[in-house]
Amino acid sequence: MGFLVSPGVEVNEIDLTNVIPAVSTSIGGIIGNFQWGPGEQVVSIGSEKDLVALFGKPNDDTYEQWLQAAAFLQYGNSLKVYRYIPTGAGNATASGTAITIKNADGLEGAVFGQDDSFAARYPGALGNSLKVEVYTPSNFSTMETDTDVLSRGSFDSAPAGSERHIAVVDEDGDISGTAGTILETFAFVDTTVGAKKDGASNYYIDVINSQSAYVYTDKDAHGDITTDASDSVELTLSGAADGTAGTSTQLSTAYTTAFSDDVDVNLLIAPASNTSSDSNSVITVAETRRDCVAIVSPGDDTKLQSDTATAVGNAITWADSVTSSSYGILGSTMVYVYDKYNDKYRWIGCAGHIAGLCANTDDVAEPWFSPAGYNRGQFRGIVKLGYSPNQVQRDDLYKKRVNPIVSFPGQGTVLFGDKTALSKPSAFDRINVRRLFIVLEKAISTAAKYQLFELNDEFTRAMFRNMTEPFLRDVKGRRGIYDFAVICDETNNTGEVIDTNRFVADIYIKPARSINFITLNFIATRTGVEFSEIVGK
Repeated sequence: MGFLVSPGVEVNEIDLTNVIPAVSTSIGGIIGNFQWGPGEQVVSIGSEKDLVALFGKPNDDTYEQWLQAAAFLQYGNSLKVYRYIPTGAGNATASGTAITIKNADGLEGAVFGQDDSFAARYPGALGNSLKVEVYTPSNFSTMETDTDVLSRGSFDSAPAGSERHIAVVDEDGDISGTAGTILETFAFVDTTVGAKKDGASNYYIDVINSQSAYVYTDKDAHGDITTDASDSVELTLSGAADGTAGTSTQLSTAYTTAFSDDVDVNLLIAPASNTSSDSNSVITVAETRRDCVAIVSPGDDTKLQSDTATAVGNAITWADSVTSSSYGILGSTMVYVYDKYNDKYRWIGCAGHIAGLCANTDDVAEPWFSPAGYNRGQFRGIVKLGYSPNQVQRDDLYKKRVNPIVSFPGQGTVLFGDKTALSKPSAFDRINVRRLFIVLEKAISTAAKYQLFELNDEFTRAMFRNMTEPFLRDVKGRRGIYDFAVICDETNNTGEVIDTNRFVADIYIKPARSINFITLNFIATRTGVEFSEIVGK
């Protein structure tokens, strides 16, 4: 504060209420080659219902990552989805010549043909099922006689003057499952530029482009809708294709683009792959970010083998080339699940389920608890495994950092290991410890940034300690750590440190460890022996 020049009273507030903020720990992230939905942008999904509504249903080309996303949503309710747009995918149009609009941000760059009046909102052959119907004042009274269009009951009354009614119809039923289903309607929109309704734009292009979930329209190609023809305008969209399905390599590589540092995500769900390089690319993203883990799964080499030993050997071969990193988690096999949308059983990677177990652990316990075992490691919706290893095989897998997934008779399918992909013996070779430190580092670093540009003196250092220590005591009370120490004083903020404009805090943590081995010693004694003579008091 400044100095008073003449007598007076100056009132100031000093905020000493800084605390360590809560941070997210359960947000999943996945990339998929879906048949519908916005492309090349991260979208938050909260349920399987939302997944279907925005990205369509799975098909033979898209089911693997789609069903992994659905698997995660059985356990958690926060998933960030990025749709990979493969080569050759395009948007259906009224002229039948596909154009490319990947998402709303790309609309301005899209080149509509003169006859394209309307185009599917997203790339993919699913757009070929769409039809746009436009009704004018003069044709509204005849709508009932046209079996191909909507009845007048879809709208309250006829449009007038420059007004139009617009309906988007699922002509073939590929979207809704029933041909002719009315997907959405827009009543009394106006063909006059600048038209308003209730203070908002009622110009039909603005309304469609901002509100429709299925189509876009273009400002320079709308001759059909502005005419007042006696017949309704029916525009069937066509010409789109899904393109070449993305490979696991392409999907894995896309994680670098999709989940940059500014996207809050905690659990990356990788596609199943027999190629360790695909798995490594996703682990690299997590290792670079240092605030999330990547869950990876072996591919179809671990299913339908002649014997379990072969499948185990294939999983070990895959794991041998997977990067050593505490930011990676390895599952042991693909899993067999039911695809209710196509009435089929499908093999998918196990990563979505393991990520879901981590999210569920955060919900029922804490991030620093292990997601494995009978209490928190029970899989949901698994029909069967590619293989279920016995004790000896589980030992072999565990030595290779692979977490076995096991079906126990009468006890369900269980994640029976909690190792990270780190090969070096360390506290960080356990999932719960890695996730504990992610929480601590993310929360404390978020709060610490508010020390930037403050003075490096005892007052600032005391503020930091007073903010950090209560947070760590809370984590200790919630069984995350055994003990801690925060050193932030003149011993580590020496004159040299201060003169180079740095601030140093050393935070020592004794992480809580999960139990991996239980020893039960049953000791028989003679009847007349006192137990105190054997074990003491």
